[in-house]
Amino acid sequence: MVALKLFNTQCGVTEVVPRLAEVEADIQGLVEAHMETMLGVTFLASEYVIDCVDGGRIDSLGLDENGAPVIIEYKRGTAAGVINQGLYYMAWLTTHKDAFRNLVRDRLGVTAASQILWSAPRLICVAGDFTRYDAHAVREHRRSIDLVRYRYFGSDHFGLETVASVTGQSAASQRVRRRVAGLPTARRQGGAMTELAAAVDEALVGLGGGITRVQRKQYTAYQRLRNFACVCPPQQTKLLVYLKADPKKVDLVPGFTRNVTGLGHHGTGDLEVQLRTERDLERAQDLFRLSYAAA
Repeated sequence: MVALKLFNTQCGVTEVVPRLAEVEADIQGLVEAHMETMLGVTFLASEYVIDCVDGGRIDSLGLDENGAPVIIEYKRGTAAGVINQGLYYMAWLTTHKDAFRNLVRDRLGVTAASQILWSAPRLICVAGDFTRYDAHAVREHRRSIDLVRYRYFGSDHFGLETVASVTGQSAASQRVRRRVAGLPTARRQGGAMTELAAAVDEALVGLGGGITRVQRKQYTAYQRLRNFACVCPPQQTKLLVYLKADPKKVDLVPGFTRNVTGLGHHGTGDLEVQLRTERDLERAQDLFRLSYAAA
């Protein structure tokens, strides 16, 4: 479980007593209006009607920072049935890719539609609370599922707290990833930069619980609901890491850190960190933690 993240929805002084929404639609409307800020997901559609025998309406559809399809379901109180409902919609999504692709094309353009990450669809359940059985259940599925508890604080603040976050990778693929990233054989074969990449992977995953990796051809994203770090494949003499830390709040060091706001690059984040040695990795630890906290 991660610390509660508060989002200021208005101006003014907030009370400290947490409360639930009056109706489920209030949560949905607020999250959809601020989806990119809260979840790192670009909003696509609300109450999306699916075309199948049993029918149904997906509360919210989106596309995350890495191009993965996202289904978001909401419950005002304890999430009775919300996980099974979301899994039903995910099954529909994987067999109706053209419908989702057309939606992305209409909302975001042809390029975004051509780069959808079908290997990592996500389900985010936002509810007043979850039971211990819910947290156990998501670990039994080979899907990427986030259970997120919400609270209102007065009239001005809205909080999200990750209760459980499970990657969709199978245990076998996770073992392969660890072997490629960090075992001695891979280190011997890949040289200094591969060894440094393995150490960076270990450092990022070790920042806390609920961290998942998302692999794209151009980068590996590390996320807790939102990306907090993106690591590009090792170059001959350096490794580039992009963080969500605010470059304006960091003392930039030429050759080590750079503000790339508005500059094109692979992955997400406006702070570029250039790593060449293990010493650079040690210097970057505080920046890693800063970005992790910001996410």
